Amino acid sequence: MASGTAENSTCPKAMAATSNGVWQGDNPVDFALPLLILQICVVLFVTRALAVLLKPLKQPRVIAEIIGGVLLGPSALGRITSYSQRIFPKQSFTLLETVADLGLLFFLFLVGLELDLAALKRTGKHALSIAAAGITLPFVAGVGVSIVLHNTISSDSKFTPFLVFMGVALSITAFPVLARILAERRLLTTDVGQMAMSAAAVNDVVAWVLLALAVALSGSGRSPLIALWVLLCGVAFVAFMFIAVKPMMAKIARQAIENEPVNEMYVALTLAAVLASGFVTDAIGIHSIFGAFVFGLVIPKQGPFAGLLIEKIEDLVTILLLPLYFAVSGLKTNIGAIHGAQAAGLLVLVIATACGGKIIGTFLVAYLSKMSLRKSLALGFLMNTKGLVELIVLNIGKDRKVLNDETFAIMVLMALFTTFITTPMVMWLYKPARNPVPYTRRTLYAPIEKVAESELRLLACVHGMPNVHAIINLVEAIRGTRRRTLHMYILHLLQLSERPSSIMRVQRVRREGRPFWDNQRLGDDNNIVVAFEAFGRLSKVNVRPMTAISRFDDMHEDICMTAEDKRACVIILPFHKHVRPMSGGVWEGHSSGLRHVTQKVLQHAPCSVGILVDRGIGMTTYSSSSVNQNVAVLFYGGPDDREALAFGYRVAEHPGVRLTVFRFVYTDPLEERLTITPQSSQTLAKEGSGINRLSLSSKFSGGLEAFMGMAHDVDWEVESQLDEECLALARETAVAKAGEDNPLSITYEEKEVSEPLEAALAVGRVEGWSLVIVGRGRRRGRLFTGRGGLQMEYPELGPVGGALTTAPFTEVHCSVLVVQQYDSTLVQEVPVSSKVVDISTPKPKGLLTPNVVVVTGPPLSTPHDSIESQV
Repeated sequence: MASGTAENSTCPKAMAATSNGVWQGDNPVDFALPLLILQICVVLFVTRALAVLLKPLKQPRVIAEIIGGVLLGPSALGRITSYSQRIFPKQSFTLLETVADLGLLFFLFLVGLELDLAALKRTGKHALSIAAAGITLPFVAGVGVSIVLHNTISSDSKFTPFLVFMGVALSITAFPVLARILAERRLLTTDVGQMAMSAAAVNDVVAWVLLALAVALSGSGRSPLIALWVLLCGVAFVAFMFIAVKPMMAKIARQAIENEPVNEMYVALTLAAVLASGFVTDAIGIHSIFGAFVFGLVIPKQGPFAGLLIEKIEDLVTILLLPLYFAVSGLKTNIGAIHGAQAAGLLVLVIATACGGKIIGTFLVAYLSKMSLRKSLALGFLMNTKGLVELIVLNIGKDRKVLNDETFAIMVLMALFTTFITTPMVMWLYKPARNPVPYTRRTLYAPIEKVAESELRLLACVHGMPNVHAIINLVEAIRGTRRRTLHMYILHLLQLSERPSSIMRVQRVRREGRPFWDNQRLGDDNNIVVAFEAFGRLSKVNVRPMTAISRFDDMHEDICMTAEDKRACVIILPFHKHVRPMSGGVWEGHSSGLRHVTQKVLQHAPCSVGILVDRGIGMTTYSSSSVNQNVAVLFYGGPDDREALAFGYRVAEHPGVRLTVFRFVYTDPLEERLTITPQSSQTLAKEGSGINRLSLSSKFSGGLEAFMGMAHDVDWEVESQLDEECLALARETAVAKAGEDNPLSITYEEKEVSEPLEAALAVGRVEGWSLVIVGRGRRRGRLFTGRGGLQMEYPELGPVGGALTTAPFTEVHCSVLVVQQYDSTLVQEVPVSSKVVDISTPKPKGLLTPNVVVVTGPPLSTPHDSIESQV
């Protein structure tokens, strides 16, 4: 009995799975499942909060997860007795580690899916030499450091396994973390990024082989032959996977069809094979993660199967399960074990050896390969990235009793430091040089001496399939009758995330100017490309589809740099919301990040910008022969309105488009409009008019000013002269008639108004318009002088475009194109890392509508008398 009592006092009681509830006297944290749920919630909260705090420092999320794990362990919160006993008691470690290892198992399967062995065969000799140097020198240095550590703080460890583990820990490069850093910093398509990815892929494969060797050597068997048998069985397992399993998985992968769900049986078979592979390698004596990693390698990367698998399991693994592995690592890490001058000196020695060996080895080979000094140093810091893979090595070493607590803590801090310094050092060392081609065609409205230049370069951005038809219909109208050269660049905007599928997509693109060409288009990308390429062939428009993959915070830089590199004169951006007319005009919105991108492009664009609000123009795609549209241009005056009118002139060249230009004038003296009373402002806020969301205030909505120029900055005499020159072409058509020699149709009307926004809504309410083109009004026109600041729901659309957009769909059916003219005095420079060079444009003196004879065509199907009655 005495021995039984002693045994019960040393072994914690096993926890039951679920409780009976607090009403029956049970505490949920005393049971396995409720406690596990609480632990997962705590881990997610801490790691995500740290990720938000570290975001301004441009750190990858893995840094926050490592620090969060350390904080949850005995180094910080674990010192609180009540916390450690209730939230992370010792009896819960077995279940917590089991779930964490299961998440790690599937994460290594995702890493194997990301790593394309076929790409390694195409690796150049420079990348191979860099990878060899990046492994050899730090491995040798790690062996040297391990001798010092073994003689001081790790004398109880087996010497040979300890040497191998230390060499692997210092020589490894975290391929998944490196891919995310390069993608976030938009360096993946640079020569440094491509070299780093190639060398890291080779480094990754070699490191896993060395780790398998270290695990085999660290076995508890007394006979040296056991390690040999483990290695031979491991080699046999890898050979079986590539010879027998790979052809079978290739056959299964061919059954997957793009844009269709994969067969459930295939998914079940694949997930079961992941678990079975892990079981086999664990039975051999190698860690179970090797089986999952090798199985991920043998799955074909071509076709949609690998991408579909990643999309099915990535969120559960990377968001929910993987952070538990960092928590488990943190619970094993006790920073307090590093005490005394000797331990501090060993910590400095390990960090210096890790950084010096990796950076110096990579730098020497890269510099001898005639790479510049800064590029070679940047490549060295990139190859020094550690992160999750380092933690995997360290945890296996600690579980195998190769690393003690003090050595483990030192190595965790080393991994944290080397990964933390990667991003800031690379940003400081390496800024990709850009040689933009100077060009002056940045607007449609151009000087008269530029009339001979008829080529039009247009950059259209799309977020998804809902934007495709609207962009195609707009470009079809812009194309004109004489089929002048039109170069159309399509930029598909994709958000870069932490998901493996996002990084996998980035890796599948190759460099083609800026930003990327998609080499293997999948899913929605393929539909977008097919639609635009078909339009280009039918309409004889030069279409070039591209893909930009970046974070929303930086996506505007990709758009602006692409526009400058392709010398575009207009950027077409879709509004971040679109209307489904069949559903009663309900707005369907995209993420708020897309709106942020639009606002940034308006501030930094190197050319004119048009924002297309699709309220029906994109319902169906029209061919050239079936286009039958009535387009209106609302002209109040100012640079943006002149650009909108130039856009309208270009649209009017299409035989199926009838253009009406509305010139709004205010006959009251300017001095009477310099102030506005609350009573007059309230007259604008009519219910359901579309102006009820506008208020006259000195504040601006969304942090973006509606107008960036003040009234005293405007030279009214010059502006009036430019407005008259711009309108001259439309006025001349008032007395002309449409004929066979001149098939174009433009109607001009001039109206006196008292409320400019209500006048715009009156035009929008008229049935028959398919598109209304307005200027954004970044510099105020005379009609808006004295209005103060306009607080708007959509300041990026300006006052007129915002009023038409927010109007009820039952009243205003037409789509809206809001145009902002390029103005070098108002453009804000983008960050130096991706600077867009601004080149001043001469003041416009005429229109870019050369040799166009415009006459008044037949009246619109809807009489204009209805507009007169509403203004």
